[in-house]
Amino acid sequence: MLTDADLQALWLTVRLAATTTLILFLLGTPLAWWLAKSRAWWKQPIRAVVALPLVLPPTVIGFYLLVALGPHGPGGRLTQALGLGTLPFTFWGLVVASVIYSLPFMVQPLQDAFEAIGERPLEVAATLRAAPLDAFFSVAAPLALPGFVTAGILSFAHTVGEFGVVLMIGGNIPGVSRVASVQIYDYVEAAEYANAHRLAAVMLAFSFLVLLAMYLWRRGLRKGV
Repeated sequence: MLTDADLQALWLTVRLAATTTLILFLLGTPLAWWLAKSRAWWKQPIRAVVALPLVLPPTVIGFYLLVALGPHGPGGRLTQALGLGTLPFTFWGLVVASVIYSLPFMVQPLQDAFEAIGERPLEVAATLRAAPLDAFFSVAAPLALPGFVTAGILSFAHTVGEFGVVLMIGGNIPGVSRVASVQIYDYVEAAEYANAHRLAAVMLAFSFLVLLAMYLWRRGLRKGV
């Protein structure tokens, strides 16, 4: 049976993942579109920056975010000047860290989906006098729907599984920054393996079901084509 602390950690995890995924849709969609369509020379360096979280240790990202968002960092000075205080060890600090850490899981599937569309559908829309924004929402977005679904699922699931980044930037504050992965770590440190096993089993089942649903949906989509 899950404890109240477990349920609190799970709710915080879901809230963090949902907020992060929504923000990533808003930020990642135009970025992925630009990466898919731009021929600028700085496209590849930006693409590499976006993909950095895939290869950097989470603690490295968490450390630099802690420095940047702390009271003496540029981000911290900005948030303090705006009257928002500092973001480390708050829920919104977790959101900022999660957005950066999960960015490639949103951008790369969307970029692949946009590139797969090709230029022809947009050229046809242009001949029908569709504005670029209209062409995106009426032509590109529907055609890229599988990419949107994949990006959303991967971003949500990846945020749920975060540990190193959230521990560095959020600490271990119950109800504020203690997500499910940190709660499991606490149980293991305290040698409470039965509690750790129960919560870990919930996370394992959730991750499996999310990935299974995505694969089944994509399989059904291919059969329907």
